[in-house]
Amino acid sequence: MQAVQDKNKAGGILALIERIGNKIPDITILFIGAFVICCVLSAVLSTMHFGYVHPTTGKEIVVNNMLSGKNLVTLLSKMVSNYSGFPPLGMVIVATLGIGIADGSGYINTALKKILAVTPKFLITPIIILVGMLSHLGPDTGYVIIIPVAAYMFYATGKHPLAGIGASFAGIAGAFAANYTPSAIDPVIQGFTQSAAQIIDPSYQVNVLCNYFYAFGATFVVIPSCWYVTERVVEPWLWKNCPLDKDIDVGEDGNTEVTSRENKAFYAATAVLLAMVAGLVALLIPQDSILRDANGMLASFKAPVMQSIVSLLFIFTGAVGLVYGVLVGKFKSSKDVTKAMEDITKTLVQLIVFYFFAAQFLYAFGASNMGALIAVAGAEFLKSLALPPQVTVFGIIIFVAFLNLIITSASAKWAILAPIFVPMLMAVGIAPELTQVAFRVSDSAVNVVTPMFAFYPLIILYCQKYVKSAGIGTLSSLMLPYTVALLVSLTIMLYVFWGLDIPLGLQADYVYPRRSI
Repeated sequence: MQAVQDKNKAGGILALIERIGNKIPDITILFIGAFVICCVLSAVLSTMHFGYVHPTTGKEIVVNNMLSGKNLVTLLSKMVSNYSGFPPLGMVIVATLGIGIADGSGYINTALKKILAVTPKFLITPIIILVGMLSHLGPDTGYVIIIPVAAYMFYATGKHPLAGIGASFAGIAGAFAANYTPSAIDPVIQGFTQSAAQIIDPSYQVNVLCNYFYAFGATFVVIPSCWYVTERVVEPWLWKNCPLDKDIDVGEDGNTEVTSRENKAFYAATAVLLAMVAGLVALLIPQDSILRDANGMLASFKAPVMQSIVSLLFIFTGAVGLVYGVLVGKFKSSKDVTKAMEDITKTLVQLIVFYFFAAQFLYAFGASNMGALIAVAGAEFLKSLALPPQVTVFGIIIFVAFLNLIITSASAKWAILAPIFVPMLMAVGIAPELTQVAFRVSDSAVNVVTPMFAFYPLIILYCQKYVKSAGIGTLSSLMLPYTVALLVSLTIMLYVFWGLDIPLGLQADYVYPRRSI
């Protein structure tokens, strides 16, 4: 009886979150509104004096009226350049084109199937979580391929299939802050962080891989914690509360077969990848390498290799996909290759539209000096509280976790929060890279529990193949233990890194100004 009451109570809370979230306008409309509000508010605040001094220029911060004739003309003249020069735009498109070739050729699909097909039963849970994390390279691949296959593999081995859905979903969406390889979201988040940091320090640069060391290290706590939750918490709960239907039809979900031709093509393409990686390493070793900066440093913003990370991702993934696609017969002409790139760019349409309005908002927010005003005023408030930086960062993690229940898009949230949090925390000595990783911790962990997540309807359909009565409440209740485990483990790992002063990533520090690079 108590379990039923708790489930009904949880369902009521989730239904409330869903109702609130459904009333929120489209994220693009939100940014149009934010742009208008920013301009109107700048006109009001431009008539006031606040007495705050810019930490870099040493001059009093004065809000510029964005509705004045001069500023409106400037805005109109810069509207195109604001968009074309928007940092995440070009990087995301370039990286996605290469991934599109690898994904469209079937290479990523085959790699995931091969890993799952050779997995022994006692390791099925951690391997499914791991494969989910690796799927971050291919946009939406994990949701379409891994989750249904994971459910079938659990079902075929006598485990509850919804536990397979939970474990794979946790690896794909919940563990987005943990990975062995860079992912497509890295340049998106980095672009917003760098733009926000330049509100305070126009010369500040943020490396695309500024959180990579943390992401890699976090895998060692994410996999065991999600493994434990799956085996000890979720699966026992499922057998008790979600009995399987008698007439289950898995359809094509159980197809993990890799043909002989696909197998040969996979090994050939992987060999090309390894050769390319070895070649890059060989180029990086000499002290006078053309990929190092003038002082022979690799971890420097001026080093060509650091400026070429997105380009290298495009070349590596594109070359591997091209080799695989040709050998397996998927790419029979050059049109097939370009079509693979065209198909994947369709997934970026919403993002490309959103970026236009986000770019205008961020320009107005910065040009009006409202960003600097809020940052310095907020920093003064934080200083008055005299909170340790560890407490301040924890507050960011909790705040983002609650916000993520309603706004699940990482790029949309960070576009809103970065111009506020990044410069404000810089003013109290907290580095942008640390603020960014705090955001990613809670943004990652809470994805899987909110009904507002874009793939929830699809994943519910996967659940209903095995339990027809499954719904939003079922999936959210199933994923809640993962959210708690991920939030706790990712946060603890962040503080371990911080306490031991382990770099979060390339050219990253915990304090501002940087101690060294």
